[in-house]
Amino acid sequence: MRSTDLDQILEDTFLEISDSKQNYDPTIQFREMGIVKNISAGIATVTGLPGTGFEELLEFPNNLYGMAFNLDEDEIGVVLLGRNDQLQAGDPVLRTHRVADIPVGEGLIGRVVDSLGNPMDDKGPISFQHRYPIERPAPPIMSREAVNAPLQTGIKVIDAIIPIGRGQRELILGDRQTGKTSIAIDTILNQHDKNVLCIYCAIGQRTAAVATVISELQEKGAMDYTVVVFSEGNSSPGLQYLTPYAATSIAEYFMEQGRDVLIVYDDLTKHARAYRELSLLLRRPPGREAFPGDIFYIHSRLLERSTHLNASNGGGSLTALPIIETQAQDISAYIPTNIISITDGQIYLSPKLFELGLLPAVDIGKSVSRVGGKAQLGAYRKIAGNLKLAYAQSEELETFSRFGTRLDADTQKMIERGKRIRMIFKQPEMEPVSVPEQLLVLMALIHGIFDSVPLDKITTAENLIKKKSSQIPDALLRRIFASESLNEADEATIVSLAKDAIANLPELQNHE
Repeated sequence: MRSTDLDQILEDTFLEISDSKQNYDPTIQFREMGIVKNISAGIATVTGLPGTGFEELLEFPNNLYGMAFNLDEDEIGVVLLGRNDQLQAGDPVLRTHRVADIPVGEGLIGRVVDSLGNPMDDKGPISFQHRYPIERPAPPIMSREAVNAPLQTGIKVIDAIIPIGRGQRELILGDRQTGKTSIAIDTILNQHDKNVLCIYCAIGQRTAAVATVISELQEKGAMDYTVVVFSEGNSSPGLQYLTPYAATSIAEYFMEQGRDVLIVYDDLTKHARAYRELSLLLRRPPGREAFPGDIFYIHSRLLERSTHLNASNGGGSLTALPIIETQAQDISAYIPTNIISITDGQIYLSPKLFELGLLPAVDIGKSVSRVGGKAQLGAYRKIAGNLKLAYAQSEELETFSRFGTRLDADTQKMIERGKRIRMIFKQPEMEPVSVPEQLLVLMALIHGIFDSVPLDKITTAENLIKKKSSQIPDALLRRIFASESLNEADEATIVSLAKDAIANLPELQNHE
């Protein structure tokens, strides 16, 4: 470089500095700063910030944030949202004057994020439209509408007997390893091409288990309409506590755009334990099972955010499937009974049915839907009532027959019908059944078409009947999906198709 060029550059730089000095207007920026008093596992006690609000974010060194949880007269109990390895007593703490929030928008679809909205899938930064507070009030009652549209799960026993409506909150509970997550994942898979967005919220789960779920969703193409919100089992209890609220804020964005959303909380037992840990560390008074007194409120304010909005508010819906793990089949324990009382019904999974290989292991007697029947497709209503009654009667008679009592022909026929209902309700994982296929099979069941089929050939007969669903007339399909009730001619058409399907079954002819 020539000396003249260098002189010119130095002269220009000098002029810029001189100009900046002349235009500089010094201002004083006030920031409230406190001091870390002590640190425990996942929490910190801070002094010197008297103006801090409840659930306000506080900034610690090394880009660590915490949330004000206990506002005492002389100190603040703070829930840390991250690892506190490098945090020490005496470190400075700054107020941020904002509450915890999360990015929301179309850019999150197909992504895996943590409870603060940070990406966890190596696909780069998240693109988002807005930031929503993690804690938001539930929609007021005047903004809601009755649940009036079905959410098809693709699982025969649920869609027929324990139906779920869009905007409903249906609890899934059972002991560990009974298939709770499988039911939720199957429901997500069945929303393909049904214009329902799905949020899978994993709270304190093993990374390997969540990776398996994400792999299954990707394999079936379900990640195209799904967001995964995930907190690891070894993450701080504060992050685990925030996870379901963050996932619900993401879901609410889409609901407020007029879309139908399904959210799965897997599971709220771990969420309750994370909150219990935080509360005990913050020295809040323990109650039953060492849970704090407001344990009911943390779940009620979460689940009340799931609803069906009326047309003036966009008409969107948020359907919740919270999962709870029971201990030794005790559904009367503290957390299960709390959430049963908040939700609009429950699906109970029985370990006994699971051990017998009757999957999904749904215990029809202990399961109920308090709303979905009103939203169920009209074609199901007549079938569902007959099926539930036939199954309950056969179970009672089956128990009675174990005493060695001689049974008449009608009683034996009823018991055999119950066995076939049980076999038909068996369904492999990740194989959702469409509405036409379900109606064909269930109609055949209540009309006794399966009664002459040997038990070991029920699955073969069912598959043959399912294939006939493509022959259902278009006019009848339109009436089914318009939720019209079936008339006698419609029933006759469906029954005729089912009979034709198994007419040439060799085993059936041998049986006869």
